[in-house]
Amino acid sequence: MNLRIAALLALAVLWAAAPTAWAWEPEGYFRGGIGTDTEGHEQACFQLPGAPAKYRLGNECEIYAELALGHEFYRLEDGTSLRLFGMATFFNEYGHTPTFDGDHGSTRLPQIYLDVEEVPLLNGGSFWAGRRFYRRNDVHITDFYYWNPSGLGTGFENIGLGWKDLTLSYGFFREDSIDQPDKASRHDLQLGNIPANAGGQFELGLSYIDRPSRLDDAHSGWSVTLQHKQNELLGGGNVLALQYGEGPGIGLGQTGPLEADDDTRRWRVLEILTWQTHARFGGQLMAAVQDDQSPDNDQRWYSLGARPVYAFTDRWKLAVEFGHDRVHPDEGDIRILNKLTIAGILATGPGFNDRPELRLFVTHGRWNRAAQEAATDGDTLSASGVYGSRRYGTTVGLQLETWW
Repeated sequence: MNLRIAALLALAVLWAAAPTAWAWEPEGYFRGGIGTDTEGHEQACFQLPGAPAKYRLGNECEIYAELALGHEFYRLEDGTSLRLFGMATFFNEYGHTPTFDGDHGSTRLPQIYLDVEEVPLLNGGSFWAGRRFYRRNDVHITDFYYWNPSGLGTGFENIGLGWKDLTLSYGFFREDSIDQPDKASRHDLQLGNIPANAGGQFELGLSYIDRPSRLDDAHSGWSVTLQHKQNELLGGGNVLALQYGEGPGIGLGQTGPLEADDDTRRWRVLEILTWQTHARFGGQLMAAVQDDQSPDNDQRWYSLGARPVYAFTDRWKLAVEFGHDRVHPDEGDIRILNKLTIAGILATGPGFNDRPELRLFVTHGRWNRAAQEAATDGDTLSASGVYGSRRYGTTVGLQLETWW
């Protein structure tokens, strides 16, 4: 049996037994369902060519699950804690036979690491080593991980610097969150809890990618991210992120293509507002601009969308999500996609983040000719996709999402 599969199966068995057999801490996530379009085809999903994300409510065409275990197996007298954490993920596209590995499914071990926490010498910080999701920042309604330095490596995290709550984190990585065959070294340095206004703080991150000397066409690169987080705003919070990268640094936290030189640049501005202004009314809004420059092609991506959710009772909610994406390529016409979803939701609570949720949804997408012509063969938006020459489509479905 493949060693990776054996490890994943062992983790699944441990996870199932954890609540009763050991003092392990199980965590998890699951989403999946069924759907169809109005022509009777498999559920189709809408994403604009050139856009790095899509608005996800009623627009996810896969089953995805995470099973995770954390365990503190030793604590020293000075309070230092030794903790082990592992996670298995399972992914399968609708309409395809479940598979351990392939074009339409995968089973991975994206996290397995040792964490030495609450180290007095590090002023309450920690030392870690292994493969992990590291200091990820995302937009929930698009599942867009705009700042994601995850990968295989080692480092120190949240070292207290002795001034207010300022912290320092450093990570050294040889792979990203997915396999990086060239194994370029990436250095990630972050300052957290930088004082700002009342209830707000800044976070600053620097990333540097070394040029692998064994590769003739590779380059070094770098990126910087500055974001402001405002807590307790409208019952939720607000994030404004500014990002810039050059060369392989256009991954903006991850490692971009190593063949990219310093004439290849990317900048991004991202605004995320999450609100819960009333026990029964919450939601999230995203606005983004991303500009890509390279010797071969320039393009700019604009995105604006929101998902307001209103709870009629503690169990029944209504969600409406609208997303507008457009891509302006340097050569060619402007591509446009509009997507609207209306979902009736059975949930365990009225809040925006209360889970599990069982959703009955209707999703409608419309796109222009430039988007259709830029789509790859067989893609939903292409003329060879399920909608043919039409530039609109509607799907209906049922989805369960939960985390714990």
